[in-house]
This record gives sequence, C-alpha cells and structure tokens, in this order.
Amino acid sequence: MDVRATAKTVRVTPRKARLALDLVRGKSVDEALAILQFTPNEAARQVSKVVKSAAANAEHNNSMNRADLYIKECYADEGIVMKRFMPRAKGNASQILKRTSHITVVVSDER
Repeated sequence: MDVRATAKTVRVTPRKARLALDLVRGKSVDEALAILQFTPNEAARQVSKVVKSAAANAEHNNSMNRADLYIKECYADEGIVMKRFMPRAKGNASQILKRTSHITVVVSDER
C-alpha cells in the first residue's frame, strides 16, 4: 500500500529540493533519514520532515511496520513564485524571484 505526505509552499527552490530527493529515492525510510541528517543544506532538512511525516502517516493511519517502509516516489514540483524588486542604477529596478516548491514523498511496504 502506498502512503504519501506533501509539504506545500516550502521556501526552497525546486531544483535544490530535487538534489536532496535524489539522494534518498528508493532507500528505506531509516536509511533515508540518516542520509538527510548529515546532508548540510536547508532542502535536506525540509525533505527529512516530509519523509518523517509520510512514515508517521503509514504507521498511524495504515498500521504499517516502519522497518518495512521504503521511499517509492519522491518529487518536488514548483510552487508559487514571490516577486520582489530591487532598486538599480539610474532609477531602474530588477526583479528578484523567490521560488517555492511542493515536496511530495510516497512510501510503501511492498517492493
């Protein structure tokens, strides 16, 4: 059975989130959390929260054993983009895009 968890509008770019997700795709939940704990970037911390949430959903809602869970799918889609402006020379302004992402993790107990 597949169980999912999603974090919406996370303040990390999808490109950086995908780098952290690539590290843990296909691994067991405990191994994935160990890898993410020692990965030194903010995206890894956010992905770790989503993996913990998916594992908790599987344990609590579907009575699955945590030791059997592995990450079946994980992806980061683009969320909203906040647009900000910075003053530049000669009265101009340049746009700054603050990107967000929707991080989804699917865990399963069937290989």
